[in-house]
Amino acid sequence: MSEPSVIVGVSGGVDSSVAALLLQQQGQSIAGLFMQNWDDDGSGDCRAEDDRRDAIGVCGRLGIAFHARNFAKEYWSGVFEHFLAEYRAGRTPNPDVLCNREIKFKTFLDEAHALGANKIATGHYAQVAHRDGRWQLLRAADEGKDQSYFLHQLGQEQLSATLFPIGHLRKPEVRRIAESAGLPTARKKDSTGICFIGERDFREFLGRYIPARPGDIRSVDGQKVGEHGGVFFYTLGQREGLHVGGVRGRSAAPWFVVGKDVAGNILYVDQGSDSHWLQSTNLRSELAHWVAGSPPAARFRCTAKHRYRQRDESCEVLIRDDGTLDVRFDQPQRAVTPGQSVVFYRDDECLGGAVIDSSDAPIAERLRRSA
Repeated sequence: MSEPSVIVGVSGGVDSSVAALLLQQQGQSIAGLFMQNWDDDGSGDCRAEDDRRDAIGVCGRLGIAFHARNFAKEYWSGVFEHFLAEYRAGRTPNPDVLCNREIKFKTFLDEAHALGANKIATGHYAQVAHRDGRWQLLRAADEGKDQSYFLHQLGQEQLSATLFPIGHLRKPEVRRIAESAGLPTARKKDSTGICFIGERDFREFLGRYIPARPGDIRSVDGQKVGEHGGVFFYTLGQREGLHVGGVRGRSAAPWFVVGKDVAGNILYVDQGSDSHWLQSTNLRSELAHWVAGSPPAARFRCTAKHRYRQRDESCEVLIRDDGTLDVRFDQPQRAVTPGQSVVFYRDDECLGGAVIDSSDAPIAERLRRSA
């Protein structure tokens, strides 16, 4: 049997199944590879074995070779250790961004080359174009499913070797194609969350690696209104899980996390989802990554998202001498969160992005002054 020219990352879901089907219909020589990125401890609902069986079923239906690799060691060192370090620092990381960069478009790509392929394909909702001598990462046609936000750390080398076969389709069409082809994943429910967390309780899971440290929940004026089990369990703008009941002298409006004093082990909250303590106009980032290899200019305007599924917001980006960024939004933004990514766009093109380091939200400014 000749070596495949494309290795498809078959996850056991409908998206990667249809990606493989479309490539086969185009006459590509393909094989499937299932990635196991977490050695489940049996305490949660990580669906790795079910997904593996479904991936085998899809490859069998298409009549293509099936390969499986365990990348749990690489995932632990390249993604999970960073995930834990960020939470210990009181930040809110986005492991999907790092997983794409370190595992799906690095370790997986290396494995595909070892199998004799020159390209990889995945079921991501995004598109790739080659214009004016460079590769571009573009949004998917289905705006509601677009995953370019999670792919912004890819560069020219990765994009030149990557295919996104379903990026031009909307999700209902993907399911229709799968149904028509008799793929066993046609009606499979979309996976949500991170596999190593699965359906288990997030706090219980995180508490296995980061010991709980109870402390005060305080209003922004210093009044104690409750207790928390560890500031790292919470993220800015969060409402659920605070368990702050009726507070004497306060209205019945819900409470939201507006700040975290990690050193003092204090969680700050305020009432109202639009609290001004959550609003910021400027953010500072860590070292930025640019899909093209370099930024469009030292200072430029574009749109950006500082969290997934957020609408695009107009901003100005200033590149600092060390490669970090100052980003100023035209309008105040809610809950700009250190550890999350700010990702930049011009129309449908994803330019790149960076991890958020800090913002000028009032509570953040106060905590920096008191540190």
